[in-house]
Amino acid sequence: YLKSKENGTNTRVKSKPQNGRAGRPEKFTFSSKPNLENIRRMQAEFTDERDWNQFHQPRNLLLALVGEVGELAELFQWRGGVAEGLPDWTESERENLAHELSDVLIYLLELAEKCHVDLPQAVLRKMVQNRRKYPASKVHGSAKKYTEYTD
Repeated sequence: YLKSKENGTNTRVKSKPQNGRAGRPEKFTFSSKPNLENIRRMQAEFTDERDWNQFHQPRNLLLALVGEVGELAELFQWRGGVAEGLPDWTESERENLAHELSDVLIYLLELAEKCHVDLPQAVLRKMVQNRRKYPASKVHGSAKKYTEYTD
């Protein structure tokens, strides 16, 4: 799926060679809205309206998140290899995937909120750390763990 520049919707496109790599889909981008803070607020309002905060403690949210990741994993469980862009999936399967990914994201954001972790800032710090652990010049094209590289 690619975002239309005209109306901001995501549309399915065929894979095209990119940078000489046949079968590689064009770059995918998320829409700019809602952002993580907007989603956090929507979920907080949803939870408040239902008086569910009493149930949404960090441990409970973590267990709910793990359950949702399990439901997400079920969608891939017996498929073997799955190509980027999911060209062999039906629209119904794609919609189910979107629902499960959304559940995972919502629980993750709510867990971060309850733990007082500013997730966007934590991601920025983690990316700095990852760049140090995995310098492109050293790890290019390899899937080894950073502890397996030698200088």
